[in-house]
Amino acid sequence: MIAKFSVDYIAFPEHSTRVFTHRTDDPIELEDFLMHLLTSRTRILQIRHEGVELTPHQSDRLIKVAAERIASTLVREALHLDAAAVKDRFGFAA
Repeated sequence: MIAKFSVDYIAFPEHSTRVFTHRTDDPIELEDFLMHLLTSRTRILQIRHEGVELTPHQSDRLIKVAAERIASTLVREALHLDAAAVKDRFGFAA
């Protein structure tokens, strides 16, 4: 059975070319995993949905959502704001 989402990535791109694959059926877990990849400076090679590579627009949208969640968390913690204030002042999702 094919996992709903698959992400191919290189964990340490400056030291290795080994490609890893993360598979999940949960879209929220996919977002969380993309957040982890972004914060750890991992090279994201490909995102697939049900075995088919996403278009650049679709994968960019997923990465943008993950990046906005990271930014929202950082701003919320740095300025000691609640999620509603971050959304109101900076436009990031709560």
